[in-house]
Amino acid sequence: MQNIEINDQVQSLLDATNAIFPGKVELQFIGQLQVGYVRHDQAQTVQDKDHIMVQVSDLTAPNYTASHELLHLLMTLRGFPQIYFAVSRGNDTLDEQLMMLATELYDIVSHQVVVSEQRKHGLIDDTIEAEYLKGVQATIKPEPNPVDDEMTLRLMTVLDALVFFGDNADIKAQFAKDYPVTLPAAQKLYDVITEKPVDSPFTLRRNVVKLFKAFDAQLQTWGFPPLNNQEFTTLSSVLSERQLRLEVRQLFELFHSDMVDIKTQRRAYVGINRADGQNSFVISAPKPEDDTPDYYKDIYGMTVADLFKKMEMPYIIR
Repeated sequence: MQNIEINDQVQSLLDATNAIFPGKVELQFIGQLQVGYVRHDQAQTVQDKDHIMVQVSDLTAPNYTASHELLHLLMTLRGFPQIYFAVSRGNDTLDEQLMMLATELYDIVSHQVVVSEQRKHGLIDDTIEAEYLKGVQATIKPEPNPVDDEMTLRLMTVLDALVFFGDNADIKAQFAKDYPVTLPAAQKLYDVITEKPVDSPFTLRRNVVKLFKAFDAQLQTWGFPPLNNQEFTTLSSVLSERQLRLEVRQLFELFHSDMVDIKTQRRAYVGINRADGQNSFVISAPKPEDDTPDYYKDIYGMTVADLFKKMEMPYIIR
């Protein structure tokens, strides 16, 4: 492990994280790799009980990369909604791909907060911007004509870059040259997720759902299959005290899916939020002997608070 001296801003983020987390959070700089660009896969957070290690695996821009990961962690600790994967489509490779893509989309919305905080603390300068652009170029090649099957990756990468760079005319000119089909599509998605600011757990959740929907619409416009994150990916609920007292049937609909519950390997019922159509929890189909109308009636008749408590399903109070 490298002994890297972090700057005051990163130290203060680390202190803020340790002030919230009941255990210990530490930064670890692993190896000596310096690829010369920054990308968000250069750090990861690993938890072992009450010990969280933020591991930075590339030393091109240690303060930038460490602060980025710490801000994601801070958002989690401060009660922003999280995504979970409780179902399987029956194909491990497909599941992994869908999980990765869903996480990317969720992170893109989170980056509206993360990047804004990094800029506020002076953690993004011209050098970091140049290294970020190199990271984009290392991830996606310029579009061929006709386009290839990497358009999903291009769309995500360019959208994330728009969040990072904001309204940067030079960058947009570069992207228009290299990614002429992707850029207008990414700009449309950017407009969707920046229409209202992400300034609370509720607004983060709303923007994630909006991006899940808009991203699928764009894929379908291009003739690609949708990701169906509204059904596949569980996004924690942000509810008022009043909503928690309502019956489950008033807020959610149990959707009988073709997927299986990872825990039980039985068919999954997805609790779809009636307001926005998003997977908010997953329940296993009952065992055959329990599969009666009363089983579902009982679930629908519970209060939302009681159901979530019984399921140990995390939620956020507005």
